[in-house]
Amino acid sequence: MSARYDELMALKSLGQTYAYTDRDVMLYAYGIGMGADPMDDKELAFVNEAYFTARPLKVVPTFASVAAWGAGPGEMKLNRLLVVDGERDITFHKPMPVAANITADSSVLGVYDKGEDKGVVIRHKTVLKDESGAELATLVASRFARGDGGFGGPTEGQPEAHAMPARAPDKTVDITTRPDQALVYRLCGDRNPLHSDPEFAKRGGFPKPILHGMCTYGITCRGVLQTYADYDPSAFKQHGVRFSSPVYPGETVSMDLWKDGNVVSFEAKVKQRGVTVIKSGRTVLA
Repeated sequence: MSARYDELMALKSLGQTYAYTDRDVMLYAYGIGMGADPMDDKELAFVNEAYFTARPLKVVPTFASVAAWGAGPGEMKLNRLLVVDGERDITFHKPMPVAANITADSSVLGVYDKGEDKGVVIRHKTVLKDESGAELATLVASRFARGDGGFGGPTEGQPEAHAMPARAPDKTVDITTRPDQALVYRLCGDRNPLHSDPEFAKRGGFPKPILHGMCTYGITCRGVLQTYADYDPSAFKQHGVRFSSPVYPGETVSMDLWKDGNVVSFEAKVKQRGVTVIKSGRTVLA
């Protein structure tokens, strides 16, 4: 293999330290659109800690994706302008606390070179742990670097996509995004100007700033929460997706869902443009 491949595969960072509070938990929930209806008690439970009748604040399971924002195996030296999320799969070992000091261990799982002018896919893992060392969540991510292929790494070997049911969806839900949603969600950690700067977005090949893929990921978690999990974060054991196309802020995400036992399969589309934005979605419930 090439020196570049070996360099990427060797990246590892252990014991990265982070801390978050209930403010971060509520900001994330609001960033993925919860609380739009100020009278919806089920969603208010994720964005409002100040109740007349006391009750615990809930944490959206996919908050794990930003709880240690910036954690990773190391500097990959990629063309940031051309990097997008490829997939995200989180295994939840226990519900995320409302506030915590945590550590993150990150390493590279695989590098797949699609060729010059086709890009490279890099898969990496981050394990979040609480102060006692107990595992909270394992995050597996892939990033697609469209401008960094052609250095001689392997071309195949990525995991197979989750197979979708052949029947019609059991349920469909529509979730509307706000025109300013990317400007809110970026405050959860991802300050990539692709999501906020019109000029930067155009240089990246988009007509305007796009919604963060990880915001769309959180939206799909909302879809499962409201349909098959009864808004119970502890019901989630795993939540994974493949990103296929970006959402533009203000569009409506339409989720098709299928439930087979404790597995919920899903895909998401933007009907206005006839585009599938999430493929091979899979949630495992308790």
